[in-house]
Amino acid sequence: MTTLATGPDTLTRDALAVLQPGFDGTTAPDWVRRRLGEGLASVALFGRNVVTEEQVTALTGQLRAERDDLLVAIDEESGDVTRLDVRTGSSFPGNHALGAVDDPDLTRAVSRELGRRLAACGVNFDWAPSADVNANADNPVIGVRSFGASTGLVARHTAAWVEGLQSTGVAACTKHFPGHGDTNVDSHHAVPRIDVDAETLYARELPPFRAAIAAGTRAIMSAHILVPALDPDRPGTLSSRILTDLLRDELGYRGLIVTDGMEMRAISGTYGLEHGVVLAIAAGADAICVGGGLCDEGTVLGLRDALVAAVRSGELPEERLADAAARVRDLARWTAEARTAGPATAPDPAIGLIAARRALRVTRTGAVAPLDTPVHVAQFEPARNIAVGDQTPWGPATELRRLLPGTTTGTTTGSRTGDAAAAQVLAAADGRRIVAVVRDEHRHPWMGAALDTLLAARPDTIVVEMGLPQAAPRGALHIATYGAARVCGVAAAEAVVAG
Repeated sequence: MTTLATGPDTLTRDALAVLQPGFDGTTAPDWVRRRLGEGLASVALFGRNVVTEEQVTALTGQLRAERDDLLVAIDEESGDVTRLDVRTGSSFPGNHALGAVDDPDLTRAVSRELGRRLAACGVNFDWAPSADVNANADNPVIGVRSFGASTGLVARHTAAWVEGLQSTGVAACTKHFPGHGDTNVDSHHAVPRIDVDAETLYARELPPFRAAIAAGTRAIMSAHILVPALDPDRPGTLSSRILTDLLRDELGYRGLIVTDGMEMRAISGTYGLEHGVVLAIAAGADAICVGGGLCDEGTVLGLRDALVAAVRSGELPEERLADAAARVRDLARWTAEARTAGPATAPDPAIGLIAARRALRVTRTGAVAPLDTPVHVAQFEPARNIAVGDQTPWGPATELRRLLPGTTTGTTTGSRTGDAAAAQVLAAADGRRIVAVVRDEHRHPWMGAALDTLLAARPDTIVVEMGLPQAAPRGALHIATYGAARVCGVAAAEAVVAG
């Protein structure tokens, strides 16, 4: 190990600089403000920190009073994964809807408007977009977060999304390298494994990341996935073969590498949180995402001390930690300069709904006519993955109640059998036209069985699919939205009423 001429204070500041912690509350905690003065260079916002845009603006203002060049990160993909609109549902359709339209200019316009809103709130680092190719339709964690199953489509929209967002001075973070689209396990719970050959990986998974690098993405997020063709021993986040040999040396990437959430069980449950953080920095990561679940001062100090101890023991080269901290500070400087360069782009608040309307696929398989009387909305609720969260409302019910006063709603879950779920809906409908709202029907047998029974009894039922539209269209009217954002629900409601 090469010993650098740095003292304990510098080492401690570098260890704090590479952490991107979250915190509780809607105002800046004293402990966060104190650590900003000691070297902490980034914080992360989650749904628990967001009430209104005005409140977020005040929060980021409090934080920047302590450190002007602070990186304020957020997991705002738009679509199903939203933090800024966590209480209402996103004002923008997600990646899969944009991929269904396949107009890169539209994708660029949507991400530009999203970036404008984030910048106005003082957020300057977005853990998005997802560049994963959705090669496995049964993937439990990616799905509509992907632009699609075609590598070329994903690559061109990833580049457009990066360009649009960064035009507003908000740094993009392309994820989840080297590609999370062909997994059947959620890394929040365990280590996913992709067992394909290197030729397939290079041809299918890597082109979107190459496109993001060419577009100038300021950050790339690693995935907690085991890819034996690249490294049979360590998942991507902890693999020098993947982060250094492949991403840095072979692909020529020079920006920030940030990890996915380190408290996810794929890392914390296998390697331990503190040891995993040391391994990640040693492998080539520059910033550590932590705070989705762990958001206390003790966690941050424990990770800081683990990094310092690893340097002092020789486990982690001091120059590697210093290099990682320097990249964090470089990105912070870029965002600070972008913020002072001038105002963000002019607002385009209609672009999200415009995009959601364009993404709709409407199939008429029976006699349908415009509706002007109340309906019953039966929402089939699957278990949500952790990235989406369970706070965010979804579906067209709110808009249908506005358009068709007197509309009733009900929610059915997989705790019932298909027949029981259908019986519940029929009883609640009380003769009204039924709008059955599903999400990834192909992944939930109980949901498909319920629809079978429901359609046999009421063939005039309208079906709205707000996940991946894999099943053949059915119902008198079938509407595929390619995502469950609020604007997708509004667009679907408009189509239901139009008939």
